Amino acid sequence: MDPVPQTHRRTQPALRRAPVQQRSAERLARILDACAVLLDETGYEQLSTRAVAARAGVPIGSVYRFFGNKRAMVAALAHRNLDRYAERVSDRLAGAPILDAHRAIDGVLDEFIEMKRTVPGFALVDFGVPAAAPGEAAADGPAEAVVEDPNRLVAERLCALLATHLGRTADEDLHRKVLVGVETADALVRLAFRADPAGDPALVAETRCLLHAYLAPSLS
Repeated sequence: MDPVPQTHRRTQPALRRAPVQQRSAERLARILDACAVLLDETGYEQLSTRAVAARAGVPIGSVYRFFGNKRAMVAALAHRNLDRYAERVSDRLAGAPILDAHRAIDGVLDEFIEMKRTVPGFALVDFGVPAAAPGEAAADGPAEAVVEDPNRLVAERLCALLATHLGRTADEDLHRKVLVGVETADALVRLAFRADPAGDPALVAETRCLLHAYLAPSLS
């Protein structure tokens, strides 16, 4: 069972009630797991809190104990995805026998693509919530906390990781470079997965070349 998401600056969606006991934390994890699977099956617009409760095997009241609507629930899933991605990147960089700028960039990109291919719900909701459909807030309750500017949050996490593992100062210039790299990679990887459900290899290769050329000098 996955643990409850950990809190990070400006990325934790507000829960109506934070889990205190292990049983409550496990129930929250089941809800997010069910939400991720249903996103793949139905898409965001057809997702409902009631369907998530049924798939998770919990009363609908358990979902509303934590979330007022599906946007808040999906925001929590996006936050968990960011935590998992950062952990995977950190483990990969720490485990590299030889780490240079190019290998670090490869690790960051490869983990993102692998999660796109294998993690439930990640292809649709990686680190941000889809745009609200007209009338969604009225139908599903008032809007609650949602992760804003997810690419900037991803860039902050990656900048810190890259600086730590490569012995580079995480200064303003590096933050800007990593943010541009994240925005670029996000757009190109989306293009690659539109062209091929597994990620078009040629477009992924072009993305890798671009990131190497742009980011490696700042990370060396």
